[in-house]
Amino acid sequence: MASIIDTARQFHIKTIPDEVGRYVILPGDPGRVPKIAALLDNSKQVACNREYNVYTGYLLGEKVTVCSTGIGGPSAAIAVEELIKCGADTFIRVGTSGGMDLSVSGGDLVIASGAVRGEGTSREYIPIGYPAVADHKVVCALEKAAKKLCTGETGNSYHVGVVHSKDSFYGEVEPENSPVYRDINERWEAYLKCGCLTSEMECAAIFSVGIARKARCSGVLTALWNVERSKAGLPDKMTDDSTKAITCAVDAIKILIDSDKDQIRHK
Repeated sequence: MASIIDTARQFHIKTIPDEVGRYVILPGDPGRVPKIAALLDNSKQVACNREYNVYTGYLLGEKVTVCSTGIGGPSAAIAVEELIKCGADTFIRVGTSGGMDLSVSGGDLVIASGAVRGEGTSREYIPIGYPAVADHKVVCALEKAAKKLCTGETGNSYHVGVVHSKDSFYGEVEPENSPVYRDINERWEAYLKCGCLTSEMECAAIFSVGIARKARCSGVLTALWNVERSKAGLPDKMTDDSTKAITCAVDAIKILIDSDKDQIRHK
């Protein structure tokens, strides 16, 4: 039976397998893609459609792709699905977030080892009771890269742990404007007590697709600020600079390439 997705190029991201690498970096913002691609060798744009801006280049001789996902779980899941169909199997999300745990200051990096499933997309991939966990090998590569980039000072530290993924940006920053603000605040307080590090919008969906499709996923997030530190009267920085997170992701891809090659050599 014919289908609208039975096309040579993927229906949304408009790529074919020859244009996509095994390793993929996933920013949300299409405008951030060229900045990341500039860190690759011989990179070029291979597709651009809707929120999906796609570049491919090389790191250590291996093909690496950078693909934007737009905002939120549904569009991120589509990108990962279609990239997997083109041969990708390793994904690192690079994004921004709002700090939650008091240990996280604006400017810090947060490496996601798992994500609270506060969005809806993950329900289409894994059971309600199953956690949206990142791939351990990818998490370790990101942590190794972050150790070399961060000094440990406030605003220049890194953290590894659980992040919160949601569907509503304004549900987080302006919960009092929602008719269900009591429920939002109650859940938020529970996540804080559990030590959740930061809040964003895509990790749970990306990790869930990865689990369902047997792909490796994690993410590195820049904390833009931390409203909980402000509430507590603690000093906090504000930033919109993702350079350090981008460098961390690129360095982690290099670590994974070396590790994967070494594994093949020792088989």
